[in-house]
Amino acid sequence: MTALDGPVDDRFEPVQRLFASYLEADPAYSAQLAIWHRGRLVVDLAGGAALRRDSLTGVFSVTKGVAGLVMATLIATGELDLALPVAQYWPEFASRGKDAITVGDLLAHRAGLPALAGGTFGLDEILEASDRGAARLARQAPIWTPGSAFGYHALTIGILMEELVRRVTGRTLQAVYEQDIRAPRNADFFLGLPAGEESRYVPLAPAILSAEQEREVAARPPIDALASAVFNNVDAPEDLSERGTSTNNPRVRRAGPSAIGGVGSARGLATLYADALPSAQRPLASADVFADMATQRSWGQDRVLDVPNCFGAVFLLPQPRMPYGGLGAFGHDGAAGALAFADPKADLAFGYIPWPRQHPGGADYRSVQLARAAAECAHES
Repeated sequence: MTALDGPVDDRFEPVQRLFASYLEADPAYSAQLAIWHRGRLVVDLAGGAALRRDSLTGVFSVTKGVAGLVMATLIATGELDLALPVAQYWPEFASRGKDAITVGDLLAHRAGLPALAGGTFGLDEILEASDRGAARLARQAPIWTPGSAFGYHALTIGILMEELVRRVTGRTLQAVYEQDIRAPRNADFFLGLPAGEESRYVPLAPAILSAEQEREVAARPPIDALASAVFNNVDAPEDLSERGTSTNNPRVRRAGPSAIGGVGSARGLATLYADALPSAQRPLASADVFADMATQRSWGQDRVLDVPNCFGAVFLLPQPRMPYGGLGAFGHDGAAGALAFADPKADLAFGYIPWPRQHPGGADYRSVQLARAAAECAHES
């Protein structure tokens, strides 16, 4: 399929036109786009040769935002409290100066545990046995004094969230998500892709770089030791092969690790975030819970990524570097270019997945423009 396909509410035709212009400008580009507004699915589009509306693919760190929805449900039931020490739920975590780290600080990338200080995780320690990976982090001293900095816990925040969920529910985060969130909504997004859905999976593909982009990549200075530890933290290649840590590896997509392993469609992502809005048909949590999670907890220069960054509890918040939504919006981007979020004031939920992987990583610039166009349509309707 090369043409644009799918329904669009008349009020959101400017979004459709913008999306169509991107497809026309780049024959190698494919994408899915889905938007809910005021309790209705108003945009459900796919375009390009690689993706249909029902295609499933990996979204890397967009998965973190979906895991954040799981955490919201546990805060809503009182099983978790952002203000309490992590050690209240996980006593072993208190060792080596971590006793005062709160759940809120842990989820805002402030705990100083973005990597193992020595060695690497085995792939099983982030997939089938993340409790073992969590035990290694619990024994470790923070890499920075808690509260003195924040830095993207690219992989470890998933391990840490999964252990917290185990401690308070006795279930895995993936089981809580499947049983309490995904299945009741029939959302087309999985933390652990069932075998019966494999035929819909579209493998991730590397970015197609222009000559200018290749020169820019080649001219980048080397990353520091901390960033190197964070992004070379697993005994598996950082690539898109069937042996790596992406969802092209069948083990990764079967396990659905909550930092990087989600597989789904843009419609599935928007469906999930729609139930974090005022118009939610099956609310995941109260507006107050989401407002608390979307309160800025970390802002400034990210110690790992070395860029300005802004986090609430789990969720990546809008900021000058990535102005994807209005004040109070919350969501997450992913390394291949995907973006998903809820904007309560606009009563809008947004899911976008491009193909192939986009350069330079993080939310594709087109996603931000599409999100802004959607917000304009929402406010005018």
